[in-house]
Amino acid sequence: MAAAVYREIARLPGLEAKALRRRYREVFGEEPRTTQRQQLIRRISWKLQALSQGDISDAARRRALQIAQDKEQGIHLPSAMVPVARVKRGSADARLPVPGTELRRQYRDRVVVAKVLTDGFEYESRHYTSLSAVARAATGTRWNGWLFFRLAGDQVQQERA
Repeated sequence: MAAAVYREIARLPGLEAKALRRRYREVFGEEPRTTQRQQLIRRISWKLQALSQGDISDAARRRALQIAQDKEQGIHLPSAMVPVARVKRGSADARLPVPGTELRRQYRDRVVVAKVLTDGFEYESRHYTSLSAVARAATGTRWNGWLFFRLAGDQVQQERA
């Protein structure tokens, strides 16, 4: 069975754009959001492999959804990857303080203050879904939010113990 899938994947680069879009509709059940041949080939190949050999793990799917739901990332997943029911988070990340806590960080000539909410973070009266998005808004550059607010690493674990 896997050999047939690999043969089909090997034929994809030889298809015209119109045929690739038609195959995408057959595989995903929706219109492609891109017209780029390489993107169509990659997405179709991934889906064919997933159907043949099994999909990604639930943990990987939850992480992909978390990234995709971050509006500032601008990523759109095919609807086949998005579950009908919203994935509920178990317990909150142990590094994260309770909702209502204000995270403070001196950055250059000012203090960056982000408030922890139950569904994300608030910075300068705007809602953000990740600490990295807050750090990016505050600094204008990409940061790992956990490192920016010093919530990651051995030092934090020792302070809380």
